[in-house]
Amino acid sequence: MWPEHRDQAYLWDMLQAANEARELCHGITFEILVRDRRTLLALERLMVLLGEAARRVSEEFQRGHAEVPWRKIIGLRNVLAHEYGSIDHRRLFLAAAEETLALSQRLEALLGAA
Repeated sequence: MWPEHRDQAYLWDMLQAANEARELCHGITFEILVRDRRTLLALERLMVLLGEAARRVSEEFQRGHAEVPWRKIIGLRNVLAHEYGSIDHRRLFLAAAEETLALSQRLEALLGAA
């Protein structure tokens, strides 16, 4: 698979994870999320998948598309994957509920331009 095709595949994975995370948070509050362990774990997993896909996008592509907050997404993934005790679930909820829409729009634009 050519590098640009790999990048497109990872962008697609990012888009799917962002959309699913936002849907998971739709219609619930943070308080509901933290009382529902299954939903909380699902959200954590989706955000790890989002960050993992972002991490795999080539550095060249990332440098060319600074409109995507690559470091922030990958940083969140690293915290979720390696520092479980220090996860700020409120921040995680806000990222999924409020920031994924703009991210999805950016990703859709990038995928549409390919």
